[in-house]
Amino acid sequence: MKSFRLDRFLTLYFFHFFNRRMQTSGELGVPILMYHSISDDREHGVHPYYKINTAPTIFADHMRFLSENNYSVIDLESLKNCFDKKHKLNTKYAVITFDDGYQDFYANAFPILQKYGFTATVFLPTSFISNEKLKLKGKDHLNWDEVKALSKAGISFGSHTVTHPQLSTLETEEVEYEIKLSKMVIEDKLGKEIDTFSYPFKFPEENKVFITLLRNILQKHGFRYGVSTRIGSVLKKDDIYFMKRIPINTGDDIPLFHAK
Repeated sequence: MKSFRLDRFLTLYFFHFFNRRMQTSGELGVPILMYHSISDDREHGVHPYYKINTAPTIFADHMRFLSENNYSVIDLESLKNCFDKKHKLNTKYAVITFDDGYQDFYANAFPILQKYGFTATVFLPTSFISNEKLKLKGKDHLNWDEVKALSKAGISFGSHTVTHPQLSTLETEEVEYEIKLSKMVIEDKLGKEIDTFSYPFKFPEENKVFITLLRNILQKHGFRYGVSTRIGSVLKKDDIYFMKRIPINTGDDIPLFHAK
């Protein structure tokens, strides 16, 4: 018997209903799904809502659900078209993202995405890529050969900084270094422009001064889109540099995944 989870109860019986009311009133929201690791690794001492691992079998269920329910899986650059008045409100869109550039994306997630013809965006902390000594959560990361192969196969890549710090604690010069260098490295390795960014850790939405600074730095270095850890679907009025996402993990069975 599953233990009671308040977040599950609210998502299934309150937020999902509220979101459907918004959509029927003409307020089209697009979910950006936030995954991290696609693996069977266990996580202990972490609230179910904040776990980062999704079992490959669960991830396959999620992708099958999107396919069977006729979701159009798009990239971040295509989001603006979803808010065009020419698009029907009953068209269902979703964006799939992965933070941290874990190696299990290549091994476990990509084959499932290929099966359904889905694209995704993977955000890379560049100092961890092809570096066996550096790991986040003790996990291996992609190497540049894998990144190049995935890019050629239609997977998009974006910046997740260089060293994965909490940017709001850094000096301005350090923030700019993390953003500028990560973009330069990915572009150099892939030979193409990178214009998407994912904010590491909890987004400091109460720090308006820092947010303005960060937006200016992102614009200065050619970024056009960004996502954060703020929770929710994306609306037309939202800031394109700090878009909300829906955290997904192995605890999301199909009823909860559908509601999210």
